[in-house]
Amino acid sequence: MKERIYNFNAGPAVLPEEVLKEAQENLFSLPGVGMSVLEISHRSGTFDKIIGEAKGDLKSLLSIPDNYHILFLQGGASTQFAMVPMNIMPPKNKADYIVTGSWSKKAVKEAKKVGEVNIAASSEETGFDRIPTELNLSDDASYVHFTSNNTIYGTEWKTEPEVGDVPLVCDASSDILHKKIDVSKYGIIYAGAQKNMGPSGVTLVIIKDDLLERCPDSLFTMLNYKTHTEKDSMFNTPPVFGIYMIGLVAKWLKNMGGLDAMYNLNNEKAELLYNCIDESEGFYKGHAQKDSRSVMNVTFNLTNEELEKKLIAEASESGFGGVKGHRSIGGLRASIYNACPKVAVEELVKFMKDFQQRNG
Repeated sequence: MKERIYNFNAGPAVLPEEVLKEAQENLFSLPGVGMSVLEISHRSGTFDKIIGEAKGDLKSLLSIPDNYHILFLQGGASTQFAMVPMNIMPPKNKADYIVTGSWSKKAVKEAKKVGEVNIAASSEETGFDRIPTELNLSDDASYVHFTSNNTIYGTEWKTEPEVGDVPLVCDASSDILHKKIDVSKYGIIYAGAQKNMGPSGVTLVIIKDDLLERCPDSLFTMLNYKTHTEKDSMFNTPPVFGIYMIGLVAKWLKNMGGLDAMYNLNNEKAELLYNCIDESEGFYKGHAQKDSRSVMNVTFNLTNEELEKKLIAEASESGFGGVKGHRSIGGLRASIYNACPKVAVEELVKFMKDFQQRNG
């Protein structure tokens, strides 16, 4: 087996080899600093530069307007499920949620602890195999929440839902940075880093400054967005290493040609894998409807569970990791995030075609 396998894990997920090698090279001592990034003070000039460059590169990649704050927080997207309604649902205490998978259902559960939740649309009746096309929005919602990409079911929004003047909130954990988006359409974007942006332990939050006026002073200090914007993500010790890694990934993306170039590459990878599924004459069957397919997470099944187990075992032996579907639905899944090289997808397709020939 190769020193490194082809990593198709859904998260924590593959990181660019160039980034891993740079981090490895400088882990013992950052150049000119004399100590590891794991040891430096978050109040030091060295870390000021690290976090400043990470913010600057993210702002450049996503063309984030000046009236938005960029935060690096802890607690994952799961904490954001609670922070969003706690901070911006008042005073109306009502919000619209679009349910397209397990993570948006978890977000709904937390929001209901704060106020009223209107399910504006859901694809649960069809097994979360599609993105809803019709929304039943409230007249008095504080915001509309959606999950841009659904890792478990392999569906993805191709464009933002139309919600009028109501602030749009997005959990973008599993497809952030895979293409350019119009940030000005959003009130809040949040994303756990461990799928497409960096290691676990740090969460990116992009929040429009006028929404901070809603944040109640009665909130616990650490759960108030104003705390973190006023202290520039350093009210307490931030996840220093995670931010450092996000900075390296952002520079790698810029060196790759930016998000337009990355999106073209992502589409090429996804097309290879979906073509393999579609041309298999039913041996492989995709879970998501074609117009809702994710570019990041390709989910599919075989004709029976025993055959799926056999493929997973043989894939592991052949150097392909993480192709087992989520435990809640089974099947197969290949997560082909930004850092997944095209050659990995090409080799997986070869393996899948060979497996079909031997077992079809």
